Amino acid sequence: MSIYDFQATTIYGKPVEFSEYRGKVLLIVNTASKCSFSSQFADLQKLYERRKGQGFEILAFPCNQFNKKEPDSHSELQKIYQDGHGLTFPLFEKTDVRGSSPHPLFQYLIEQAPFQGFDPHTREGQTMEDFLRDKYPDIYAGDGIKWNFSKFLIDRDGRVRGRFEVTTELSAIEAVIQSLL
Repeated sequence: MSIYDFQATTIYGKPVEFSEYRGKVLLIVNTASKCSFSSQFADLQKLYERRKGQGFEILAFPCNQFNKKEPDSHSELQKIYQDGHGLTFPLFEKTDVRGSSPHPLFQYLIEQAPFQGFDPHTREGQTMEDFLRDKYPDIYAGDGIKWNFSKFLIDRDGRVRGRFEVTTELSAIEAVIQSLL
């Protein structure tokens, strides 16, 4: 099994086979437009613009599972993501990424890249760990996705090459992306 065995549906209702992305480096992100981490959209868009021509794609999967920060309909999300945030990378329909029925793609990603913890040497990493342990111990337990803006990096051969938690600086991820391009 590989990433190319999966499919998902775009925000426009079009099924997409992940084999269409064969040969590209992918960054798969679960997102939420009303999350305090949505400030990452601007940097993600800049990264996409810099690297798209080199065979790089960002695939965004809105998710309403973390504090209900993505309650809007698909048509509303299209406007929020594209008009409000100026995003041009592929956007998929709202997706469950954990719990009793996560999308099979995310089950696979988690199996390939289990949770390694937040960086305790950064204020953001320690804050997120404390927040989840205190308020959401069920989310913190295990390898599941911990919050919005978790990122999975896929190489040109469809292998999961890294998992980056919400608190990981995008500049650190870009260095790994560059090595795969």
